[in-house]
Amino acid sequence: MSGRRLLRLVRRLPVLTLIGLVRVYQVVFSPLTPPTCRYYPSCSSYAVTALRRHGAVRGTWLAVRRVARCHPWAPGGVDDVPPARERSPRAHTHHSHVAQPTH
Repeated sequence: MSGRRLLRLVRRLPVLTLIGLVRVYQVVFSPLTPPTCRYYPSCSSYAVTALRRHGAVRGTWLAVRRVARCHPWAPGGVDDVPPARERSPRAHTHHSHVAQPTH
């Protein structure tokens, strides 16, 4: 495994761990309870998508907010994960601090 691939795996490890925990819930615990989801997709599916799309910190925050909104008085309905924020072009440029020549 190349160094770049290993680094990418290490950076994704928190997300993969959290997704693994949600998957355990989906396979082991969710079948033991009757379906009560008020939203589509279900909170656990929402969590997996949020983690994949936004990473460990923001994905967890979005999933926790979603679970908190899921209560008997919630209207329910379709509640998709928000799109990922665009990265600024400056974040990809390593030489943005280089002065431009003057004439």
